[in-house]
Amino acid sequence: MRPGQSITAEFCCEQLKEMMRQLQIKQPRLVNRDRPILLQDNTRPHVARSALLKLQELDLETVCHPPYSPDLAPTDYHFSRALDNFLQGKIFNSQHAVEKAFRDFITSCSSDFFASGINKLSLKWQRCIDSLGAYFD
Repeated sequence: MRPGQSITAEFCCEQLKEMMRQLQIKQPRLVNRDRPILLQDNTRPHVARSALLKLQELDLETVCHPPYSPDLAPTDYHFSRALDNFLQGKIFNSQHAVEKAFRDFITSCSSDFFASGINKLSLKWQRCIDSLGAYFD
């Protein structure tokens, strides 16, 4: 996003459409055989009527992380933590420098970095489910 640009429901819809287009190119079996699952939070643009309709139109299943969950805090995600560590202490003086740093981060990730992070999610969800079960027992 450009400085000063806001995330709106329309922006989310366009991003979802582009994501599905890229998935069709890069992972066609995911789009053609299985139903992609999207993990997202419940911010206003994500739960706006137009965004929910777009999710339905694209046949995307969503899994929303519980709000205020210590096990699934957005900053605790594999990617976010690694990106935060990579950017630690860096100062940027232009949009181009930020974009370059992000590309540098992506290229510095090992080949199994993303798979490892996705695999860890199931463990986090299980801990969350286990802890919620204690409230209902």
